[in-house]
Amino acid sequence: MTESVVLRKSFAFALEIIALNRELQAQQEYVLSKQLLRSGTSIGANIEEANAGQN
Repeated sequence: MTESVVLRKSFAFALEIIALNRELQAQQEYVLSKQLLRSGTSIGANIEEANAGQN
């Protein structure tokens, strides 16, 4: 199975979101950082679910 470009890009995006989350937490922006982390990292899960639904 070849890796999807979208999946690869969503993984890279999630890594950036995690880094940003750490910066926001260092500035004590906890509510914003939690929501950003949840929404930014759920993209990959949504892609995986859609791919599984097509197979």
